[in-house]
Amino acid sequence: MKKKLLPGIAALFSILSYAQVLTSSNLPIIIINTNGQTVVDDPKIMADMGIIYNGAGVRNNVTDPFNQYNGKIGIEIRGQSSQMFPMKSYGIELWDAGGNSLNRSLFGMPSESDWVLYAPYTDKTLMRNFLAYTMSNELGHWAAHCRFVEVVVNNDYKGIYVFMEKIKRGSGRVPVTKIANTDVSGDAVTGGYIFSLDKEPNGWFSSYASPNSTNGNRRQFSYVYPKPENIVQAQKDYLKSYVDSFENALASNDFQDKSTGVRKFAELGSFVDYFIVNEISRNVDGYRLSTYFYKDRNSKDRRIYAGPVWDYDLAFRNANYCSGSDVTGWAYRFNYVCPGDGAGLIPFWWDRLMTDTAFKSNLRCRWKTMRQTVTGDAYLFQLIDSVVNLTAEARQRHFQRWPVLGQYIWPNPNPIPADYSGEISALKQWISQRMAWIDNNLPNEGNCEDWKTNTLGTMIVDIYPNPTPGNGTIRVKTKTVQDITLRVFDGMGRLVHSQVIHALPLSNFISIKGMQGWQTGIYYFSFSNKEGEKILRKVLKY
Repeated sequence: MKKKLLPGIAALFSILSYAQVLTSSNLPIIIINTNGQTVVDDPKIMADMGIIYNGAGVRNNVTDPFNQYNGKIGIEIRGQSSQMFPMKSYGIELWDAGGNSLNRSLFGMPSESDWVLYAPYTDKTLMRNFLAYTMSNELGHWAAHCRFVEVVVNNDYKGIYVFMEKIKRGSGRVPVTKIANTDVSGDAVTGGYIFSLDKEPNGWFSSYASPNSTNGNRRQFSYVYPKPENIVQAQKDYLKSYVDSFENALASNDFQDKSTGVRKFAELGSFVDYFIVNEISRNVDGYRLSTYFYKDRNSKDRRIYAGPVWDYDLAFRNANYCSGSDVTGWAYRFNYVCPGDGAGLIPFWWDRLMTDTAFKSNLRCRWKTMRQTVTGDAYLFQLIDSVVNLTAEARQRHFQRWPVLGQYIWPNPNPIPADYSGEISALKQWISQRMAWIDNNLPNEGNCEDWKTNTLGTMIVDIYPNPTPGNGTIRVKTKTVQDITLRVFDGMGRLVHSQVIHALPLSNFISIKGMQGWQTGIYYFSFSNKEGEKILRKVLKY
């Protein structure tokens, strides 16, 4: 069947010229013709695009008709630091002949006009973004869906690209309510919004300095939806006021209060999952750049959500600065590694959340559950192997076009693997070591804590606050179900209180009844069990 070419393509596009490199592929083929124009950073230029995709498991030939898309597009170079690479990433918008946006479903993804052709130039595994986005999707959040493709631009074979969705409001993408520039009061002005932390910000400043900043850095946020050119002043004022309220609640002494604290303003389950993706990948840009949040209309959900995840090409051991390739250390502590980084530091949010007992407890439970499935080493390695197998043929052409294997490409860390199999081995080894480090260093507290194997005895006891005005709490951690006898003696050795604590694994919290009526002074708390273990704690009552 003869390929149907758009007007202008036939004269400028000769299949034979790129057939020497690409004649067919098991991946979809995308062919773009700019009709003599140069693709620039901004604005988009009009071009022609055809996509050949004959379905799963069916081979795609350059002589096949454009059957997934055959029409006009707006195209521009996208990215920031990645623009210095010879292999460019592109922003694509589907257009009609008049240059108007055109929504289409591509590769089975929800219908939209805006798409991304990501160039995995510095990421020699080709899959770091894919891994992070897939992980977030598996955790139950929308993240960009991806399709590996081969691309030809203006008769020039460009290699393997990742065709993917762009962060954008919509029923198939970020699920917030559409807001018009006339929505300036009442419930209408409360959402939906998408905002971010990134380079070249355009919005408001936080009231709080970034922790450990060398210059008192206060992060500036960016408007994502509505776009900076579309958002009106009343909406700007509302969004700033709401994020200010969130930050004030998080910074307050009562930040853990369920009704007035941070939970009133943020859905912390999304923050837990965002933390997991960033920490598994040890994303050197995580939490501080390409970092997105969204908020729906109050009548639907008033809370701020963390995400979607975005931009992981420098994650999973692919950055040689600010400890980005280390298997140890927390990514959220970036400010303590690079306090003077000019691109931007991490706001105080994550340091503060990691002092929240319920947040850490939920994080521990979520981690343990997900490690059995979508964040388990075996699952991730299977995902990696699926991409290795899928791209096996196309990689030969890709790395012939871009001979970067074994070469330093900013900011690859040392040692640099000599070939693709070495890249994959290094990735798997790093992930395995990283996961083991998190397993051993994640806060071990709350409903899902583990009894440490090197702990002597079967019970651990803490009493707080100490000194106490009389509202003390006992925390008993026990390895097994057991009855623990508590006896309290005053400074004269007189028994003033006794009770039996029926303790369950692991943590038990017991209020000290009647302590407010005790006289001021020193008290001795004696804990014992039938195994003969005894623990003595001294408490000052004032």
